[in-house]
Amino acid sequence: MPLRNTLTLMVVDDMSVSRSLVEQALDEIGIQKVAFEREAMTALRRLAANPTHLVLSDFNMPGMDGLSLLEALRSNASTQRIGFILMTGRPDRSIISRGHLLGMNNFIAKPFTTQGLKGCIEKVVGAL
Repeated sequence: MPLRNTLTLMVVDDMSVSRSLVEQALDEIGIQKVAFEREAMTALRRLAANPTHLVLSDFNMPGMDGLSLLEALRSNASTQRIGFILMTGRPDRSIISRGHLLGMNNFIAKPFTTQGLKGCIEKVVGAL
């Protein structure tokens, strides 16, 4: 059975258009076990109760940004091993460096293609 059939993901992005674009790309890739959250704090609570294999999180969100979510995930025993990909419209060196220090597994710049997202995910979890 291909990994894409069993892989569980959570997409965290405050923008509905961005969530829809990610959902469309994941659907094209064949990943179907996907949860969506608009707020990082809500995502953190859900992930602590029911961890997924991978989180795709936007960087720029109100309240808790994507790197703060990553830091919180890495400091909790039940979520510290979840794969984490940061999605950002401004992938500057300071954001990426901080992400790597916090344990980010990969990042992808927005806008992205379906093939680009697939490759980014495969670098974290293996062939889909």
